[in-house]
Amino acid sequence: MNNQNKIGNPKTQVPESPQMNDRDFITDALAMEKYMTAGYCTFLNEASHEGLYQDVLQIFTESQNAQRRLYECMFQKGWYQLEQADQQALQQSFTQHQGYQTQFPYQNMQ
Repeated sequence: MNNQNKIGNPKTQVPESPQMNDRDFITDALAMEKYMTAGYCTFLNEASHEGLYQDVLQIFTESQNAQRRLYECMFQKGWYQLEQADQQALQQSFTQHQGYQTQFPYQNMQ
């Protein structure tokens, strides 16, 4: 991929040293929030106690929102970039997987 296919902002410069900088701290926090929300999601799928489910759902939502804010901060500072999707590859994937909808078990429940 060349830089023309990158979506992002100019990078905010941080000192290059063995000590952690702002980018390192935010990257670490984002990784932790991703890990935590994955764990909460597993719990929510398997919870049998409604009250506990609701409590963890609230914590999950707060963690997910924190994850989003961290991502937005990193994107704004140019520390997180995306790659533009290739339209031909998207169309090919759509065509390839189009027939899968007939395999969904609940397709006729309206």
